Amino acid sequence: MNINPFDLLKNAQKIQEQFGSIQEKLSSISATGSAGGGMVEIDITGKMEILAVRIKPEALDPDDITMLEDLITAALGQAMENIREKITNEAGAVAGGLGLSIPGLFGGN
Repeated sequence: MNINPFDLLKNAQKIQEQFGSIQEKLSSISATGSAGGGMVEIDITGKMEILAVRIKPEALDPDDITMLEDLITAALGQAMENIREKITNEAGAVAGGLGLSIPGLFGGN
């Protein structure tokens, strides 16, 4: 990690304001994940709240409930990965603007 503690102290107020701003934006940031060629889609917010779940009729096979469960799991996983990427980009822009490098933020590299 390339974080200078003196830079953190010097910029503490600014950092706190910037990350407060990010927290506010988390509710307005959203992403969609889909699976099965769009048979299942899930929308989530940056706070990991599920906004919507859409399931196309062709995904409903009463003889294969496991397939639907797998599609929902895959769509949610993709939505979570997409939102993590958006959050990381947003937080990275703030950290970069402050001259900070934060590797591994939100599971990123």
